[in-house]
Amino acid sequence: MAQAMVIGAGPAGLMAAEQLAAAGHQVLVAEAKPSVARKFLMAGKSGLNLTKNEPFDQLTGAYGDAGDWLRPMLRDFDARAVMGWAGDLGQEMFTGSTGRVFPKAMKASPLLRAWLARLEQAGVEIRTRWRWQGWRDAALMFETPNGEQLCTPDVTVLALGGASWARLGSDGAWASRLADKDVALAPFAPANAALSVDWSHHMQPHFGTALKSVRWTVGELTSRGEATISAKGLEGGGLYSLTPAIRAGTPLYLDLVPDMTAEALQTRLAGKKAKATLSHWLKNSLRLSPQKIALFHEMTKGAASGQAQWADALKHLPVRYSDLRPMDEAISTAGGVRRTAVDDGLMLNALPGVFCAGEMLDWEAPTGGYLLTACLATGRWAGKSAAAWMEGRASA
Repeated sequence: MAQAMVIGAGPAGLMAAEQLAAAGHQVLVAEAKPSVARKFLMAGKSGLNLTKNEPFDQLTGAYGDAGDWLRPMLRDFDARAVMGWAGDLGQEMFTGSTGRVFPKAMKASPLLRAWLARLEQAGVEIRTRWRWQGWRDAALMFETPNGEQLCTPDVTVLALGGASWARLGSDGAWASRLADKDVALAPFAPANAALSVDWSHHMQPHFGTALKSVRWTVGELTSRGEATISAKGLEGGGLYSLTPAIRAGTPLYLDLVPDMTAEALQTRLAGKKAKATLSHWLKNSLRLSPQKIALFHEMTKGAASGQAQWADALKHLPVRYSDLRPMDEAISTAGGVRRTAVDDGLMLNALPGVFCAGEMLDWEAPTGGYLLTACLATGRWAGKSAAAWMEGRASA
């Protein structure tokens, strides 16, 4: 039987396995799905944004209240380290104008193939269709194609993901098993989530179109990213970074003309011809896209009846939505194993020898490379800590 067991073969689990193998331990990785790193591969379909190349304090600031907790882990494996690690796997990287870092291949599959080959060379064994069922006494229980399997490794790293995209493996089913062991958990909540909007039929022609050159505002937070109008609501990077504030119920506003001051807008309005309709003026004077004009009318419902109201609505349009989209549709989740439930090495206080990594820990971050960076960093930290814990027991 392997000395070390990693449950979950996403980026955090594979990184933990790599560290344990590098320390000279036999490692077995158990994955519930028929293949590994499914969410990682899905994330790479539109271009694998592996990390964000920016000053360290800016990087840690993206994790909000959890930034202080993650700081030593990110310091140990920051953006430059992630880039170097990928380079060692033969993946040439490039940094975009916003600091986002991608492999030149743009896909996740070449990097994953190289990574799995290196793990195999290091002696790491991966078994798929092994679904963890909790513990029986001191043994880990797995449901496998060959029936129930019981394992008693010296150390265990749990890297089971959050509670979104269950079809790819992150179903959050592990939470009840840890709660039964008195592990403190924060409730799951959607992060990097789309908004549900009950559109009128007038918006249907605009489904699938993007809102560009806009500024979103929630409380003191702002975002210049774009969003797409879908049949279900609004989705896109411009909204994802604002999810924590939206989740808390803070009103959302949209500036449809962020590069124009309120004064300049009023000057434009003063020159509007009396016979020109609002829609005609929005199109021909402000050059707003059809989807922006449609959204303006959809959200104001005719309430902006005068020029003063038009200017205010264009710069500060209330975005009426019903809720965030369901958690399983979210890119990631908040909640999970609380900081108080683990020690500085990410070992569970209630379960000595059991470590946690990745998205199952209670942190969240916007898209843009931050999610993968923290998964890799916490996986590396947990794997190194688990190896050190075993070495400490051996020498005791």
